[in-house]
Amino acid sequence: QVQLVESGGGLVQAGGSLRLSCAASGRTFSSYAVGWFRQAAGKEREFVVAIGRSGGTYYADSVKGRFTISRDNAKNTVYLQMNMLKPEDTAVYYCAVAGWFPVTTVQTYDYWGQGTQVTVSS
Repeated sequence: QVQLVESGGGLVQAGGSLRLSCAASGRTFSSYAVGWFRQAAGKEREFVVAIGRSGGTYYADSVKGRFTISRDNAKNTVYLQMNMLKPEDTAVYYCAVAGWFPVTTVQTYDYWGQGTQVTVSS
């Protein structure tokens, strides 16, 4: 069992930045790949980015060059640095863990956090 808690969401103007954190407890966090997903109101949950156990990364095209994922296994935490935010980035952001990398489908992830709201105003 892995428990995940996201934090760092908020309201920001377009062009601004936020850093999300995903803190894990439970089983060995470093043995999992970690992904970030987002879900806008009325839309399906979509893949944003994933990081493997060794630090390899895989980004959705929509966030390449703007978002950066990193992990600190000593702190059992994964970070998502989001720069040059756009109104279309507005969503609830979720982190999740999977035993495979890279994986982009919701069904492949085993444990999920409760989400953190990111709102980007124009």
